[in-house]
Amino acid sequence: MMHLLTSPEAWAALLTLTSLEIVLGIDNVIFLSVIVSRIPEKQAHRARQIGLALALVFRIVLLSVLVWLIGLTAPVFSLAAYDFSWRDLILIGGGLFLIAKATHEIHAEVEADDGEGKKDSAGSAFFWVIVQIVVIDIVFSLDSIITAIGMAQDLEIMVAAVVIACLIMYISSGPVARFVAEHPTTKMLALAFLVLIGVALVADGFKFHIPRGYIYFAIAFSAAVEFFNVLAKRNRKKAKTPSA
Repeated sequence: MMHLLTSPEAWAALLTLTSLEIVLGIDNVIFLSVIVSRIPEKQAHRARQIGLALALVFRIVLLSVLVWLIGLTAPVFSLAAYDFSWRDLILIGGGLFLIAKATHEIHAEVEADDGEGKKDSAGSAFFWVIVQIVVIDIVFSLDSIITAIGMAQDLEIMVAAVVIACLIMYISSGPVARFVAEHPTTKMLALAFLVLIGVALVADGFKFHIPRGYIYFAIAFSAAVEFFNVLAKRNRKKAKTPSA
């Protein structure tokens, strides 16, 4: 442990890996922000806490079983000249789940379905939100940790990077969730991001890698445009207030 604390290479690896884990955690934060937007604020806060705690637990557990995790990348069967591993199948399943969930939410937004007609109790709704968070946490954790294994050799560095990234996710998740809930157009944009991320996961499962830099640039550019749109709308509203 001491040689890691005094090694410039270890600190460089920690900084690089932490930055990557934070970027990969954007997917988790966007999904959490959207999925909790349909339950009461008190339950939404608990759901975010549980979801991010599970994200941290899953990542540390996966790091503790590195040999088994690396085995997930071994081919288990072939189909149409493609070799599929358990990792590929999990990514494909998780991507399809994201696409289906985001499409369902987009349909609900377009149809102005606020959930009042549903018979599910608040407790049942909270339970299903947690189930969906667990499913997607597993998918994102698997992708995140396999990436970490390829970038660092020391388990201590990987654990530290994951903990720091999850802490930053926890700090940012509340403001992001409130912003998404308060601005319907931003929520629609976040749902579109989830469809895009789902397509990327499915593509990865079929060995067609879409560079994440392209996806995150598109997300950042769209988010910047939406930010200026919200700012302009707020300024127009302020300008009209004195003459009202």
